Amino acid sequence: MWGERTHHKHWHQGHGTSGNSNNKKHDKRQPKFIPDNYSSVDEVTTALREAGLESSNLILGIDFTKSNEWSGRHSFRRKSLHAINGTPNPYEQAISIIGRTLSPFDDDNLIPCFGFGDASTHDHSVFSFYPENRPCRGFEEVLVRYRQIVPHLNLSGPTSFAPLIYAAISVVENSNWQYHVLVIIADGQVTAANINDGRLSPQEQATIQAIVDAR
Repeated sequence: MWGERTHHKHWHQGHGTSGNSNNKKHDKRQPKFIPDNYSSVDEVTTALREAGLESSNLILGIDFTKSNEWSGRHSFRRKSLHAINGTPNPYEQAISIIGRTLSPFDDDNLIPCFGFGDASTHDHSVFSFYPENRPCRGFEEVLVRYRQIVPHLNLSGPTSFAPLIYAAISVVENSNWQYHVLVIIADGQVTAANINDGRLSPQEQATIQAIVDAR
């Protein structure tokens, strides 16, 4: 049951692995810019292939911060973007589209899924969709599990991608450094500082550091 929260491992910030770079067996493929002005899923799939993506493993992270309620008031008939009813919400739509786009590239159809930003994780950890960090088998199961989880969550925040990135690093490490694509579905950006002097918020700083550690 979802209420068995103690069975869900949480990843915390500070799991960076940059200090072990000499021992890593990194995939030699380097990131490549992919434009994002597309009008169909087929165009996206074609662009990914042209960019050199032949196969990969997928990791999915979903934003459960409070801003999904605020955003929904203006863009989703005054309902939370996570509202579950007869009409697919924006997250369900995004999961379905991503599934159609990326499933052809997924080697094993096993998708580790994580949530972040709810009242149990805030900006310092993530939760796995299943106990013992079991991955979902395909995007259909991702949708089923998402719908089971949402009613039991309390949206919170602030927003930081750092814990999710560190969780993804752990997945990659445990796979013997197989190539993975981390997909983040969120309603906005990392929480920014309420200041005007150019300083970064703690969440922005942590996210940048996590990206550095993941390289």
